[in-house]
Amino acid sequence: MNKLGKEIELDWLAKWNLYSPDNIALVDYENDRTFTYRDFYKISNGLIPFLTTQNIQQGDRVAILDTNKVETIFLFFALQRMGAILVPINFRFSKEETEFVLKDSGASIFFYGDDFTELAEKISFDKKLNTNELIKECLSAKTSSVEFPFKGEYDQPCKILYTSGTTGFPKGVVVTPKILFWNSINTNLSLNISSRDCMVSFLPLFHTGGWNVLLTPFIHHGAKTIFLSKFDSTAILKVCEQQKVTVLFGVPTTLAMMAKDELFEKVELGSVRFAIVGGEAMPLKLIETWHKRSVAIRQGFGLTECGPNCFSLSEKDAETKIGSVGRPNFYVQTRIVDENNNDVSKGEIGELLLKGPMCMTHYWENEDATRESFTDGWLKTGDLVKKDEDDYFYIVGRKKEMYISGGENIYPAEVEKALNSHPFVDEVAVVAMPDEKWGEVGKAFIALKQDKSISPEELIAFCDEKLAKFKIPKEFEFLKELPKGSTGKILKRQLATTKEN
Repeated sequence: MNKLGKEIELDWLAKWNLYSPDNIALVDYENDRTFTYRDFYKISNGLIPFLTTQNIQQGDRVAILDTNKVETIFLFFALQRMGAILVPINFRFSKEETEFVLKDSGASIFFYGDDFTELAEKISFDKKLNTNELIKECLSAKTSSVEFPFKGEYDQPCKILYTSGTTGFPKGVVVTPKILFWNSINTNLSLNISSRDCMVSFLPLFHTGGWNVLLTPFIHHGAKTIFLSKFDSTAILKVCEQQKVTVLFGVPTTLAMMAKDELFEKVELGSVRFAIVGGEAMPLKLIETWHKRSVAIRQGFGLTECGPNCFSLSEKDAETKIGSVGRPNFYVQTRIVDENNNDVSKGEIGELLLKGPMCMTHYWENEDATRESFTDGWLKTGDLVKKDEDDYFYIVGRKKEMYISGGENIYPAEVEKALNSHPFVDEVAVVAMPDEKWGEVGKAFIALKQDKSISPEELIAFCDEKLAKFKIPKEFEFLKELPKGSTGKILKRQLATTKEN
């Protein structure tokens, strides 16, 4: 650990337990439970004896598959105190994907929620435990008086977030306290978070957005988080009024659903300083809708591997710089390069490279993916961007053909791999198509083997066993043969043109 790492306080809960123990940290809205920073600190300590009885030690990986529960947050901070590592599993993953994450991470224990009992029973794993046991232990830990030293280290893993990969296999992004700290600093320098702020959290805790856009920065700054298990536009609007929420976060899809809710024009939103939008650009009409309710809109951009709070477009530029993700946050370094790694001029399109203390250093146990993702110490994002004369950045494409559906990254290669495993499928190509509700969805172009026949419904059922539901294409088109270039490569650009006609 370097000198700076030693000087940075990593035990945030111990500090807030000292400074503001009675301030509210978390509100479990649906279960009407409130936790102060004193409660939070006690639980993070009080869970350790239970975790120790499960033979969890420093450096161990602890996997959890469940819908959003406040206990997952408590578990993370307890594990961080032990120097162990949390592995949240996407609850949309199939059995095959879940098994891959468990094996790849080398998890020593697998917590699962009631909703996933059937799936968990199908998975062969040595140590499985229902999260009801964790919930029970959190209740007793709240009154615990035990205290343990903080063993988490500045540049050692504390969490692994698995993202879909271009090769068809999820990749584990290694998150450290260093990353959490500098992401929080970048966030605060952009948003001016204080202990007086309040936000509502509903994004899934297997996603960097659920953890690191606002949740961990809010905890770092002693602010209050209202926790919901899932997105519910009516509940969120009620919370904004009742709890005097100051900062909202979502993707365009969730902000659009809230704007269509019958409560949108009725609730008091005067406490909301601004709403932050990530994932993709927010349409101007939707921005104007929120502006009419006197809620300012801030655009942002980042990725699991870096930040994720890397860019920010201030509310004053929301309309004049529509489509921009703004400028880099304070401790974010950027380059835009061509295919030869040369910097491009303003207005020219190139790949975005990032560097900074909030950037990951590697994927978990994946040297090949790590090596391919960096060039001379810069993270290659795969996003094609351009910068205008005022140094505002615009995302113009995705080098790796990734598309975003409802805020979730989807890689065609992963979907194509699943479809190609069907014995009747000869060739497949998946491209993105615009969708009013989700922003983008997938369309699969398929050539079947000779004398074979299958319906879209049968393919969807087949995909159900291999892919999370949000990854399954929404449309299927069967062709005799997919168009190819002189090298035999499928011409996806031609298919993209076909789908638009």
